Amino acid sequence: MKNVAILIALCVLALGVFAGVHAAQEKKPRPSPPATASCDLGGGKTLTVNYSSPRAKGRTIFGGLVPYGEVWRAGANEATTFVTDADLTVGGKTVPAGSYTIFTIPNKEKWTLIISKKTGEWGVPYPGADSDFARVEMTPRSLPSAVENFIIGFDKSASGCTMNLDWETTRASIVIAKK
Repeated sequence: MKNVAILIALCVLALGVFAGVHAAQEKKPRPSPPATASCDLGGGKTLTVNYSSPRAKGRTIFGGLVPYGEVWRAGANEATTFVTDADLTVGGKTVPAGSYTIFTIPNKEKWTLIISKKTGEWGVPYPGADSDFARVEMTPRSLPSAVENFIIGFDKSASGCTMNLDWETTRASIVIAKK
């Protein structure tokens, strides 16, 4: 009976420690907080990108932390999602309504946007070309001043929007239109 009481006490203590650690972890702010960007495509249709926004913190980003010529998850933490309830044209390629994951391959002169059919994974590793739905070119250009927080945003246009990925002194853009 005494052993049962000790076992119960140890279980209660372990449960308390676990709950305390879990509560402490939830109160910590994430170094790369979650963010969302949306484009109203008209007619009640929307394109939404959910990502985590890392900070530069004085580091060289493109060509440093994010190497040129290698697949990058376009954010931090969980994989960056690309969800549309309308058929789209992304950089000239047709993308049906649905949920996707996006990655990029940054380079100085051109970027590649990868739209992956595989969803629900952590941000890395890249699931591979077998999961690619499409690869399209993005246009990079220099920003007039440095951007500390990685930002995905949309500029509205008559036919859809332009998706911009801004970080450090680089903006990579791609035209997205409702089909």
